[in-house]
Amino acid sequence: MVIQPHDLIQLTDAQNRMITPSTIPGWVHESLKRSPYVVVRRAPIENGKVPIGVRGADRIQRFAAHVSIDAIEKHIRPEQLISKKEWKEDKRIDLKAFRSLDVVVKVLKDYQLEWGPAGSVGFELASGQPTVNEESDLDIVIRGNENLTLNNAQTIISELGKAPARIDPQVETEEGAFSLIEYSRGTNPIMLRTINGPILVNNPF
Repeated sequence: MVIQPHDLIQLTDAQNRMITPSTIPGWVHESLKRSPYVVVRRAPIENGKVPIGVRGADRIQRFAAHVSIDAIEKHIRPEQLISKKEWKEDKRIDLKAFRSLDVVVKVLKDYQLEWGPAGSVGFELASGQPTVNEESDLDIVIRGNENLTLNNAQTIISELGKAPARIDPQVETEEGAFSLIEYSRGTNPIMLRTINGPILVNNPF
């Protein structure tokens, strides 16, 4: 099992599998009771412990912890969430962030890039719990490859700008992640977020 940042994990016995030196807030237990899904954080996986984050009902409610790999019941990558276009059947399809998924599908289909939704949209599609609102951005994860030239990046950003919601595309590579918006500006250095923290690089690939 290859586990990467932004992946979603369904836990077994979620409320009792958190590994953390901190006191667990009450809202964390309530959140996991409603939906036992967590998001993989960008940090090292050590001794079989996966860094995860718990989402609360409020935007400011985020809790970092670890879980053992054997606590994972289901593992979902962002790109799996678009394969069946299930958002089209969602009664909340009229929300701008969901409508923007169709724009991303249309824009990226010619570039042979694997991608999927992250953030609140990804969490809702995976867990079934309403987390998206009318003001939500659409965060997407793109798996970087040789097709993501500077010219292509600039075209993609221009086209994504026509979507109903603001789209924040992050490009994932073997070394870390970077903002496609920042990359499209063609200036150096650029910030690369790695599992050991952010660094500045001239070539994010």
